[in-house]
Amino acid sequence: MRKRRSKAQAENIPAPILTAVIESLDQEGRGVTHYEGKTIFVDGALPGEKVTFQSHRIKPSYEVANVVEVLKQSNQRVTPKCPHFGLCGGCKLQHLDFAAQVATKQRLLESDLWHIGKVKAENMLPPLYGPTWGYRHKARLSVKYVEKKQRVLVGFNEKSTRFVADMNSCEVLVPEVSVLIAPLQDLIVQLSIRDKLPQIELAVGEPDAESVQAVKSVIVLILRIMGPLTAQDEVLLKAFADDHGVQVWTQTKGPDTIKPFYPLNGSSLSYSLPEFDLKYPFKPNEFTQVNPQINQVMIRRAMQLLSPKAGEKIADFFCGIGNFTLPIARSGAQVLGLEGLANLVDRANESAQLNEVNHVKFGVADLFKMTPESLTSLGRFNKWLVDPPRDGAYELVKSLDANNQPESIVYVSCNPATLARDAGVLVNEKGYQLKAAGVINMFPHTSHVESIALFTLNH
Repeated sequence: MRKRRSKAQAENIPAPILTAVIESLDQEGRGVTHYEGKTIFVDGALPGEKVTFQSHRIKPSYEVANVVEVLKQSNQRVTPKCPHFGLCGGCKLQHLDFAAQVATKQRLLESDLWHIGKVKAENMLPPLYGPTWGYRHKARLSVKYVEKKQRVLVGFNEKSTRFVADMNSCEVLVPEVSVLIAPLQDLIVQLSIRDKLPQIELAVGEPDAESVQAVKSVIVLILRIMGPLTAQDEVLLKAFADDHGVQVWTQTKGPDTIKPFYPLNGSSLSYSLPEFDLKYPFKPNEFTQVNPQINQVMIRRAMQLLSPKAGEKIADFFCGIGNFTLPIARSGAQVLGLEGLANLVDRANESAQLNEVNHVKFGVADLFKMTPESLTSLGRFNKWLVDPPRDGAYELVKSLDANNQPESIVYVSCNPATLARDAGVLVNEKGYQLKAAGVINMFPHTSHVESIALFTLNH
């Protein structure tokens, strides 16, 4: 069977259509089955379903396939809300019931903790939910001018390709941005640089309380332009900004070339945490959580697990613009926030000053090069909060020793695999217990798993 397939692949003959029962979902939201000793990942299939499938990527130990037909349907299968589902690569799980999506992510977290880290949480926390649709306040959209059709595509890439999906709306973007996709396509096709504009980065902030349009969100579009704008281009862009109430920024090269184009005096982007009486200004290309509603719920849970108290010394590693640092400082604890990017530290200091938050210091540090000596030099902390990028915090947790161990660590993760790896170090090497863990559904309808865990030191 394998010889016949490899020969067919070499001759560019389509793989045969086969039948299987789906066993589970993988980290990318694909159905998993086994056929003749090989693992098959089947896009569009759900656990328990009997499907026919056809492989389009064949490797010695695994294959990637698409569903041809669902012969026996899961009772958790639902009709996708978005007409572009299946073509667009932005969402992988719209065909799965929302509650089942969250349960699947919780199982993936538990599985990774055990199989990668060899650890098990004493308590699995109830999942945190947020808005199901229209939640994305930040996104990066691809742009493609199709010369043969004299039209422009604006959207996410197609599933598993670099082609731009042909779409005119998006159900997970905030509605004010979703309705801009078609007008943006009409705008860009009129520009002289229509074939030199590969990307639009967008950011949405809360309404500006000082603006006469205080009910309208602040929307910034960063156009990545690879050529000079003509006078007519500028007229068209300004008219678009006025008509749709958005700000147009441009980027000609690296991130340092990002600047406002029109209007030059637009309202600043910001988000708030009303529970802690905090407001955070941010630039459109700076990292903030894409889902501000669930961010508020996530911070509440982090504060419950961390339980900061006045007089304690607490470190916030990978602090960004102070998303967790400032709420911790509101407790009266002495907080040090460390972050690798200087521009984010500048923004964190700005927010601390704006909100009149005391007991907080920020600094720039490469946390991926942490050593026991450099960690100890920071001083001893009662507690840590760690919120790393997808690579995790391996060097940081490996640097723990008797001279610098905090009593407890709250770890916020956007990658269950690296959380599990780091949890294995903390529990099996550094003397901590995994007291609790749970998922945060930051990205509904996608396979992305956000999670939070609490570690306490054994005595």
